[in-house]
Amino acid sequence: MSIKELLSYTKTIAVIGCSSKQYRTSYIISEYLLDVGYEIVPVNPNESSVFGRTCYPSVFDIPDEIRIDIVDIFRNKRYTVEMVRDIVNWSESKDKKPAIWTQLDVSTPSAKEYAEANGHLYIENRCMLVEHQRFN
Repeated sequence: MSIKELLSYTKTIAVIGCSSKQYRTSYIISEYLLDVGYEIVPVNPNESSVFGRTCYPSVFDIPDEIRIDIVDIFRNKRYTVEMVRDIVNWSESKDKKPAIWTQLDVSTPSAKEYAEANGHLYIENRCMLVEHQRFN
């Protein structure tokens, strides 16, 4: 599946590392995604609410009734493989298979290998804002 196809069918994006601090990249890109019509599910153990939405401590805390199309990772790449393992374990327990998206300089070879070995579409080191603007 191409990035253009993925972004065209996506409705809901879980943003790992979403911040309420307006100077953070995760805030700027999440705000853009909201403005262009996507639903954002913030995931960050250090926040209770971002953009007036409940912020969940981890993907495991996202309610079952929320369908996630993409999990977008904004954390330091030293945590990426751990985040990918969490996403894979969570998705298997919920019978879901969201795409995993890593922002610029967030991916690692082991994270990509693990995601793909477990059947997840994996987009590495791409800015979702830039990719969305490219196709719209």
